[in-house]
Amino acid sequence: MGRVVLGRTEIGGTKVPSGKERRICRSETPAPFGSGHRASLGRSADSPAESTADASAIASTSSANHHIGPSLAILRALPEPVYMTDSDGRLTFFNDAVARLWNRHPEIGSDGFSWAWTLFWPDGRPMAYAESPMAAALKEKRVNRGREVLIKRPNGERVTVLAFPTPLFDHAGNLTGAVNMLIDVTDRSSAHGAAQRFAAIVQSSDDAIFAKSLNGTITSWNRGAERLFGYSAEEIVGKPVAALIPPDRHDEEPNILSRIKAGDAIDHYETIRRRKDGTLVEISLSVSPIRNPEGRVVGASKIARDITERRRAEEQQHLLIKEMDHRVKNLFSLASSIVSLSKRSVGSADELAGVVLARLGALAQAHALTIPTTSTSASRAEQATTLHTLIRTLLAAYDENHVAVSRFQISGPDVEVCGGAVTGFALVFHEFATNAAKYGALSVPNGRLVIECETAGEQLTITWSERGGPPVAPPADGDGFGTLLTRGTVRGQLGGEISREWKPEGLVITLSVDGNRLNG
Repeated sequence: MGRVVLGRTEIGGTKVPSGKERRICRSETPAPFGSGHRASLGRSADSPAESTADASAIASTSSANHHIGPSLAILRALPEPVYMTDSDGRLTFFNDAVARLWNRHPEIGSDGFSWAWTLFWPDGRPMAYAESPMAAALKEKRVNRGREVLIKRPNGERVTVLAFPTPLFDHAGNLTGAVNMLIDVTDRSSAHGAAQRFAAIVQSSDDAIFAKSLNGTITSWNRGAERLFGYSAEEIVGKPVAALIPPDRHDEEPNILSRIKAGDAIDHYETIRRRKDGTLVEISLSVSPIRNPEGRVVGASKIARDITERRRAEEQQHLLIKEMDHRVKNLFSLASSIVSLSKRSVGSADELAGVVLARLGALAQAHALTIPTTSTSASRAEQATTLHTLIRTLLAAYDENHVAVSRFQISGPDVEVCGGAVTGFALVFHEFATNAAKYGALSVPNGRLVIECETAGEQLTITWSERGGPPVAPPADGDGFGTLLTRGTVRGQLGGEISREWKPEGLVITLSVDGNRLNG
């Protein structure tokens, strides 16, 4: 009578096909697939991993002459699906776990494993039965363990399993079938997939996301953190988080750690951190505790967002609000000055209304020039004029129409100005004229302005001289917002400098700008 040997292992501990010697503790029982042979049901004594797979195929006993009943009872009682086939793949044995997984009871001898389930690769591609681990074990006559397979049950549910098929041979080395155990790893696979998706989200985030231990050692570092702080993961992981903290803020970290150890989260804490190159960056920091499976806090995760641009936008917004407030107040002051100035040169209310309306219209036209255009670059190029024309437009509201000689004298080259330079010059001269109307030469009937333009190479110098006005002196409380606004415009937009000199005959302002900025 022939003998069936599991995995082609010979009884007594000789050689396996791989050349490795294995010790076998075996019991001989009738083969469970009705072949008339006797099966050696063994367990490896030298490989725990192989021992597990072998035990999944058969039941090990300690005596040599037990009947098959107890062995099959053990196989049937196993919580994991175990089944056997003959060499053609037809079922010869299955336990209750197989029936539950299949969702019906198959027929011994008629059903083949290929009919049981629709198979897929782990990435979702359909898997032909010939590509399955069990088919490969039968075809290649070798063990084929631990491969992941996605099974679609008859009810449409998908289950992820690890397959452990092992071929069975008789004493002569002829293939007689195979035994397979399926380990359900659906939950593990789902968790692994979720973890991979989460890791991909973390790595692709624009925010800096990193983790640290409770002693402050950095344990993980994403690409967003590399971009924000300049350190690669290889450089910073394992280093103290204090490397990112400026010296004057080292007291922050102990406070953060104490809150994390207490299980508290910190949301949107705005602070400053230090990059690899030593520069400082303003960030919004959120910190959450990391817990182990037992719920104990073992570390902290941090999300840092660069708020530099937001800070700049807030500062710009604050500046614009102050500028709007300044301009509105100036408009009221100018309206009052225009009425006072106009009433001296008219004889009736109708004449006063006409003069005031004309001057307010001129003032509105001048004010419009101080508003930056929001059109395209092509439209900006159309916003062009000459320097003298621009100055006359801005001063028209303050001229005396009934006087033959203008109150303004403009001399020097009349250079072309276009684009953003128009707005810059308009803002500066509008501020000059507003102050002159409130405090200087334009606040009295006989006051005059002398404006001289000179060019030297690529430099344009403009001198604004007030004459015939009331005595002037530097402001006692320092520079006001208007002065700061004009200085910022001259330096930032026109690439120049501005100076003021309070002379007995009136204020003199010298404006020096870069000629290359005149074209916007």
